[in-house]
Amino acid sequence: MSSELRSLLVHVDGSTRCAARLSLARSLAAEHGAHVDALMAVSPSFADLPFAYAAGPEAAAAMQAIDTDRHHRGRMSFEAASRGPGPQMHWSDAGSAPPVAAFVEAALCHDLLVLGQRDADDASSYGTPPDFVEAVVLGSGKPALVLPYAGSFEQVGREVLIAWKPGKESARAVDGALPLLRAARQIHVLRAAEGDESPVTAQAQGALEAHLARHGIAAPVVQHGRTGPLSGEALLSLASDVGADLLVMGCYGHSRAAEWVLGGVTRTVLKAMTVPTLLAH
Repeated sequence: MSSELRSLLVHVDGSTRCAARLSLARSLAAEHGAHVDALMAVSPSFADLPFAYAAGPEAAAAMQAIDTDRHHRGRMSFEAASRGPGPQMHWSDAGSAPPVAAFVEAALCHDLLVLGQRDADDASSYGTPPDFVEAVVLGSGKPALVLPYAGSFEQVGREVLIAWKPGKESARAVDGALPLLRAARQIHVLRAAEGDESPVTAQAQGALEAHLARHGIAAPVVQHGRTGPLSGEALLSLASDVGADLLVMGCYGHSRAAEWVLGGVTRTVLKAMTVPTLLAH
């Protein structure tokens, strides 16, 4: 995996938080000399309310107006984020294509995705499937930076917390975060262990630090040990305690019966996140 950040793909959906995603993506692009693509990918209203057209032309016109307004708001957020000096941003619209499939296909040719946490109380986010984030992360295999729907995040990656578990998900998350970690002032690593740690696990602790150092990451690494299974609540609590502005963790889950089934820690973090989180599967 490349440790350079050269292309970002931002999800646009017309929601109130869309502007924050676009702004952070452009800021990261300026820092890394990267290109930004913004993709409007939402479900048309008839996909959520398939029987509304049976109510007559007035209902159909109302749904079309909702879709038009949603796309207009997304485009206006993009135009506002693109103003002024800085990296160029490219706009595209998936139209009526299924949003997850369209975004996953585009994601395959980008280094980092910028997504938003689902806010079930925000009507402006309707049109984005409830499982959009997990479906994109698990379906694309690409690292994704997910922004909470509450809070202001002008920069990320100065105080970092890595949730480390020996496995491909954590390894891919760390590799995806390498370009961001180079600007870190301090990196915290939380390793959860059940019972007595094996020599292999102890050796892995030093291996992770060496891996970061070989990629030019000079920030001091602070180790946080924990016995017993790790919970999402404990992870978010530690992120708050250390003042983290970025959480890096593996995304655990699989597909079953046409839906995504997430691990408990991943599910909790996606629901209750308070800090931008870089996920990878």
